Amino acid sequence: MTDLPVRAAEGGPLSLEEMAALIALEEEKACQQLYQAAYAVKSRYVGRQVYLRGLIEYANICARNCLYCGIRRDNRKIRRFTLSLEEILQAAGLAHLYGYGSVVLQGGERSDAGAVDFIEEAVGRIHGQYPDLGITLSCGEQDISVYRRWKAAGAARYLLRIETSSRELFYRIHPAENDFDARLQALKDLRTAGYQVGSGVMIGLPGQTALDLARDVMFFRDMDLDMIGMGPWIPQHDAPLADETPETPEKAARRFQLGLNMIAVVRLVLKDVNIAAATALQALRPADGRELGLLAGANVIMPNVGDVVHREDYQLYDGKPDLDENAENIRQALNDSVARIGESIATFVPGTPRHYLERTENRPSLSEL
Repeated sequence: MTDLPVRAAEGGPLSLEEMAALIALEEEKACQQLYQAAYAVKSRYVGRQVYLRGLIEYANICARNCLYCGIRRDNRKIRRFTLSLEEILQAAGLAHLYGYGSVVLQGGERSDAGAVDFIEEAVGRIHGQYPDLGITLSCGEQDISVYRRWKAAGAARYLLRIETSSRELFYRIHPAENDFDARLQALKDLRTAGYQVGSGVMIGLPGQTALDLARDVMFFRDMDLDMIGMGPWIPQHDAPLADETPETPEKAARRFQLGLNMIAVVRLVLKDVNIAAATALQALRPADGRELGLLAGANVIMPNVGDVVHREDYQLYDGKPDLDENAENIRQALNDSVARIGESIATFVPGTPRHYLERTENRPSLSEL
């Protein structure tokens, strides 16, 4: 087992079963060998700079009813909100002021005309005022014509999580109205529309196996994704999936470890993609969760730049961190924590995935990313 990470770091292929074995690792020494190998690959392919994406949670109104999510349509226990265009622009301005290379507009999934027009205008206003600020969208499944409109307005990246590449597991965690094939088609449409495309999964779902997670890694590879946004599943007390299995500290710790293992295996296999150290890692280990994600192979963090007044209303899972921390305090804490692990924050650069640039034949040096 101990030679698998080294072999992969040196360019050797991993079989599906070998990926699953690495993902399932529990012994501390073996896990550290995995993370060290993945970090070496990260250092070689994308460098030791951390890209920051200023997260703007613009609305918690959602047309979907996913069984794991705190802002699902049928949750009547939360206050619904939508930021104004001025509030969105103000948050983007903070991201620009702090040197973030890009922002992420994330909200509940809606495809009605009003929601589509709203995002188009928000993207256009951000791009018009801050043309050097990259814009990522995470706004769910849409028609390809909508993706093209948002791209024309100034968006460059799109994150559409599949949550699991297992068709069986997908339908266990989503109501029947969700369509696995529609999700796949949406990812393909995003590529056709010219986006830098990202997806991701939840790690440690009830009934999920290491082999399922290994197949997720293969899915990322086969879809030729540029960005990976994944993290440990954390139960949300108002969501039906939380009722399936009682939570314990031991289960949470294991999901955290699986999250790090997945980051490392994805880095070993995909090498030059951008991988986020998910906020869920920080939720499970507030002191050093994201930093350990970086040391396992991640290179992106998405700190919140929205107003604190709405953060409690946008809890996709329990234990979300930084609910009462303003953007300036979050930025300073990130500076300190990233420096402590020997990395640096890349400022005023969009952090375009090297994989995207390689695929589009614009091969950069690390200093140009």
